[in-house]
Amino acid sequence: MSLDLRYPALSDLKTACKRRVPWFVWEYLDSATGSESVKPRNRAALEAVLFRPAILRGPIAPDLSTRFLGQDYALPVGVAPVGMSGLIWPGAEAALAAMAQDTRLPYCLSTVATRLPEEIGPIAGDMGWFQLYPPKDPEIRADILARARKAGFRVLVLTVDLPGPSRRERQLRAELAIPPKLTPAMLWQIAQRPAWALGTLRAGQPRLRLMEEYLRLDGNAPSTAHPGYLLRAAPDWDYLHAVRDLWDGPLVIKGVLEPEDAERLRAAGADAIWVSNHGGRQFDGAPAALAALQAIRARLGPEMPLIYDGGVEGGLDVLRTLALGADFTMLGRGWHHALGALGPAGAAHLAEILRADMVANMMQMGITRPEEARTRLWPAPDMKSNET
Repeated sequence: MSLDLRYPALSDLKTACKRRVPWFVWEYLDSATGSESVKPRNRAALEAVLFRPAILRGPIAPDLSTRFLGQDYALPVGVAPVGMSGLIWPGAEAALAAMAQDTRLPYCLSTVATRLPEEIGPIAGDMGWFQLYPPKDPEIRADILARARKAGFRVLVLTVDLPGPSRRERQLRAELAIPPKLTPAMLWQIAQRPAWALGTLRAGQPRLRLMEEYLRLDGNAPSTAHPGYLLRAAPDWDYLHAVRDLWDGPLVIKGVLEPEDAERLRAAGADAIWVSNHGGRQFDGAPAALAALQAIRARLGPEMPLIYDGGVEGGLDVLRTLALGADFTMLGRGWHHALGALGPAGAAHLAEILRADMVANMMQMGITRPEEARTRLWPAPDMKSNET
């Protein structure tokens, strides 16, 4: 049976993933913070966006190719950074980087990945982006950026929406710490998921390998500190300017919801703004990311490159984000649902699901380019009701 018959949608991959990874891993991947109201808020905002179908347009041949930040991509879609990706599925970073290179989509490696930039950069090749969680120490910051550049990463993504740690209650109930410390309950869960267990045995215990290297060199770190200790920077605007000075390639600022902030970031040298509420993992009181996208696009005008993430579950959702102001859309959880379901083959299958879904819906709208979706809105939705 073909993958398309058994797993025709991302929702099918998500269901399969939940059956194949240990419970504590699922809680890490799926959880948000607080009452988790942001996740349905993101979905409701997307589902409120409707389009006018077209008739009698003759043959339609959609072209999904996209040029963004000086690079050509097969789709206006990429892989968002996910911390501890290799915990969710063994070898996740390498598998996603290879898929991205093969399908010509951007792959963004997290600072808190389980593999080093030097390992993943050559696999991603010219599709590689690197995401920076801000280190406190300026020397560590400079060294990480130099390593990322040397490893071949072309685009830097600075995440700015983590002024402090969040409370992810589901992870606490699952007894999950980062990096993980195994409990008897976790060992029992692992024993029930043999594919994950064997893969992890081959790949090695998931660890924050990049930050572990610097922790060993930090003489001021408490003896009980874990690698995340080095990332508690609470960055300010001066920090942003320092990063801009250090990085000579495209700089993307991730985690922006306020139009005023977006305008100031553009003036400070940002090459693109990434509109995101972190999938609800940081602040349960945040607005729907789509509402923020509309407001930021209205403030910045048509020229500033904007990236969106939050709640995307298919190609139609990608078109919805483009219609409301995005130039590019990123998924994080979805690619890991695909890996959990099918391993590396799942990531390639998800790329095809997104492509096919975009094509099918563009044909219904009678458009040949993804950005033309904004001309088919019916009617232009009022997103203000999704902000509360």
